[in-house]
Parts: sequence; structure tokens; C-alpha cells
Amino acid sequence: MNRRLAMRSFAFTLATRAAVAGMLAVTLPFGVATAGGQKHTFAMVPSSGAISSCLPNASGEVIIETGDLNDRMEVRVSGLAPDTGYDLFVIEIPHGPFGISWYQSDLQTDEHGRGKAKVRGVFDVETFSVSQAGSPTVSFPPTHQYHLGLWFNDPQVPFDLGCEPGRTTPAVTPFNGEQNAGIQVLNTSNFADDAGPLSLIHR
Repeated sequence: MNRRLAMRSFAFTLATRAAVAGMLAVTLPFGVATAGGQKHTFAMVPSSGAISSCLPNASGEVIIETGDLNDRMEVRVSGLAPDTGYDLFVIEIPHGPFGISWYQSDLQTDEHGRGKAKVRGVFDVETFSVSQAGSPTVSFPPTHQYHLGLWFNDPQVPFDLGCEPGRTTPAVTPFNGEQNAGIQVLNTSNFADDAGPLSLIHR
């Protein structure tokens, strides 16, 4: 093979690989086979019109990779308040009153309002909580939690950003480790209440 032909062949190979990589990046389906199981990607969206107004670029992406014994979840956010703490929960329904909720992780944004958190657990169709009769606090049957929600850790932050129009004091919610968080900023209300994204994931 002469030099010119070899160079053309090399260039064609690089172009083909780039085109394939581009197509994979654009057409990535909800479930893709990986060495560890299946990889699933879905979005989190602003929790309300007020959030969309005060943080117009707020968005989240969730990547869950299933495994034989448990799953790996990574939550990536952008367009949020910079240098700010948030709290991630698995929840029964995406909006208030949220139903049974399970604290997963803290998430901290950088100076650009971007951040991520990685968690390992069961984040698929088998995710549930139960409290049997006779429990010391409250009893309820096996109940699935198929949605995700992200809350401001400090209630003063969304209030100062103007995310709570009409309020004269910050709203305080129990969605952090000290039960004194702010309002929800992102959730999975882009999925139906009874068909949250975790319900679509099978190991």
C-alpha cells in the first residue's frame, strides 16, 4: 500500500470512529448493556415555575448502572446556585407531600453551579421501604419509592434568590440530616407519579 493510500485509509478509520462515537452520544437509549449490567440515563427537572424563574438553567442528569447485588447512581446537576449544599432523596412521588422519602447523599456545587454525587444502593424496580405492624413509630406496608428529589440544604439560600415569591420568611423542610432544609429544587416530575424512573429499571 503506497503512502497516500495508507493516509487515506487512516483518515477514513478516524472519521468512521468519530462518527460512530457521535451517534452513540446522541442516540443513547434509556437502557444500555455494560460490563456490570445495564446503564440508564434520565433527567431531573426544576421543581416549580418559581425555581425555573430564579434558576433558569437548573437541570439534572441521573445515570444508574445496575449490578448483581446493588446499583450505582450518579447525579449530575448544573445551573444551580454556586458553592451551595443540596440534599438528595429517593421519594415516593416527586411533588409535595412526597410520600415515603429516603435520604441518599449530600451534593455540593462549585463556583459555576455544577456538582455531582455518587451513591450505591438499590435504585431500580425493587426499591421499597416497609414498617411492619407493631413498629415503635409508624406502620405501613411495602411501599415503592421510584422518584428522586433534590433540596436546598440551607433554607435561606432559595429565599434570598427569590425562589419563594410571596413569602416573608424562608420555608423550612425536613429534607436534610438536621431536618432543617430549604425547598426542593429538582425532581423527576417529568415522569408520572405512579411510574417514576426507577420503576423502569430492571436488573
